[in-house]
Amino acid sequence: MVVGGVLLFVVGAILAFGVSFAVPGVSMWIIGIILMIAGAVLFIVGLVAMMRRRGATTVERTAVDPATGNSVRSSTTNVDPMP
Repeated sequence: MVVGGVLLFVVGAILAFGVSFAVPGVSMWIIGIILMIAGAVLFIVGLVAMMRRRGATTVERTAVDPATGNSVRSSTTNVDPMP
């Protein structure tokens, strides 16, 4: 997503500032600005997705065995999968 955002931004900048021909009824400058904004948003979303840390949840349970009176402790850890 990060690379796609950069490419979209570059294509938008080329359309906004580097294109000298005109298409009737179409503003290349506006299309370029829209593509640059979309590229910046995609870049930021890609960075946030990459920086998101995986979460882990640990559950500890303690129980007492009624027959012997011994305490039994168990622990389970669940890790979120990578996106």
